[in-house]
Amino acid sequence: MGKISENKKFIKGMDVSTLLELEQLEAKFYDEDGEERNLLSILQEYGTNAVRIRLWNHPYSTQGEPYGAGTNDMETALELAKRVKERGMDILLNFHYSDFWADPGKQIKPKAWFDFTGKRLEYAVYDYTLAVLRKFQEEGVFPDMIQIGNELSNGLLWPDGKRPDFENISLFVNAGIGAVRAMDPDIPIMIHLDNGGNNELYREWFDNYFANDGADFDIIGLSYYPFWHGSLADLEYNMKDIALRYGKQLVVAEVSMGYTMEDYASYEKLEPSQRKGMATKPALVEKIDYPMTKQGQADFMKDFMNRIANVPNGLGKGFFYWEPGWIPVPGSGWATEASLKYMKDPGPCGNEWANQALFDYDGKPLPALEVIKNF
Repeated sequence: MGKISENKKFIKGMDVSTLLELEQLEAKFYDEDGEERNLLSILQEYGTNAVRIRLWNHPYSTQGEPYGAGTNDMETALELAKRVKERGMDILLNFHYSDFWADPGKQIKPKAWFDFTGKRLEYAVYDYTLAVLRKFQEEGVFPDMIQIGNELSNGLLWPDGKRPDFENISLFVNAGIGAVRAMDPDIPIMIHLDNGGNNELYREWFDNYFANDGADFDIIGLSYYPFWHGSLADLEYNMKDIALRYGKQLVVAEVSMGYTMEDYASYEKLEPSQRKGMATKPALVEKIDYPMTKQGQADFMKDFMNRIANVPNGLGKGFFYWEPGWIPVPGSGWATEASLKYMKDPGPCGNEWANQALFDYDGKPLPALEVIKNF
């Protein structure tokens, strides 16, 4: 079974969970010489040594309609894992414990567990986690690091595990950790919150988690999006504080930075009413330390990586860039009509993230990749 190598100085990771969908929709990626290539091979040439793969329990409607955004079921996750392992890169497997996006604004129970509570829900988490990992082991692609839940700032498996009910939060997280430890007692386990610049959140969350008999783990994962989560100075302050307070390794499990505010409507080929538009709204962008240009993105990544590397006691272990290849191709958006219904979200759909990828709208690599390679 794999583990993140002890001698690997710095994780330069990428989350490419939408890759299979992008390929099916004929997205094309090019290396610095203009040759069309496989996305993973290009990223590896730019220093990528690990890949994060999200897993949703059953990202389909009861009629079998896919939820989109990669429709990351077990089969998709295994296919991605096989490609990553063939290239000798490490895998971070990201359990969402939902049928679609789990984040601070939504932690929807999987449809199969919708009426489960208490011990029944706890056992469901354990059994599901164990079954997934056994399947990965059988397929010869056991992960090197495992993330229990996604952006758990407000808990998981709502309403049962909703903050501030840390008794239940700890119960459900412990169930996931217990299943992982049953498979491999030594594999690094991550607990991941959002808002990496918010020190008060991290202190309150982990203090309460441990006070409610939360099981031990290895890595605190952070999300850091500069247009939502404060300045790089805020992130650095929080990382230094929690490294010393909890003694855990730190990995920024999600990060991105825009390189343009130029619209990509002509690439998506959607009516205006069908497009959610960019996550990087102009009012948010004004607060960022760096301009949203190709050079600004590159400069941001250099500053960002330096701050992780400077975390005390060598506890800053690296990062995973969130969806570097999610370029705007027709048909690939953050949701479908079926998943909007599941989430009770008014929509619309479309790609919110294309201006934050590490490839331009035509699939050509951006200067930030060279900065990552040379770090």
